Amino acid sequence: MADTKEINNFCLSLLARREHSQKELLTKCLLKGYGRDGALAVIEELARQGWQDDLRYAQSYVRHRIQRGYGPIFIGYQLHQKGVDTVNLEDIAETVAGSWMDVLEQVYNKKYKHDPDNNRMDWQEWAKRSRFLMQRGFPAVMISALYDHLNSNNPKN
Repeated sequence: MADTKEINNFCLSLLARREHSQKELLTKCLLKGYGRDGALAVIEELARQGWQDDLRYAQSYVRHRIQRGYGPIFIGYQLHQKGVDTVNLEDIAETVAGSWMDVLEQVYNKKYKHDPDNNRMDWQEWAKRSRFLMQRGFPAVMISALYDHLNSNNPKN
């Protein structure tokens, strides 16, 4: 059975590399063979001391995922899987990128070079692009609003 100091050193070595959620730390401790009760006690103590913080982890995670072009549905699901549910994605998105709509427009423009002279697309192309954006975690309502915005900027339609 591992002692508290060993578990603490293991957790600190993980946290020195990057932020981790409490759930991630617990999972890694269990995989390493440490006991659940001992690991939980160490993780809670690290959180009390400020070495581990789920909110700080979530902010870092969301910032990274937004920069990679993922939307609120995808990011929210991933955070839930990592044991973090108490984060306001809107606030973080506003800080990082302005708004989710700005993130969506950046992702769209990066993938599909916007040509104002040739903005019309057939139904199949619209569906293909919409699927891509949905797979990135953007809701259909937001995608429709993006297309409306793009079409309103092109009076030739």
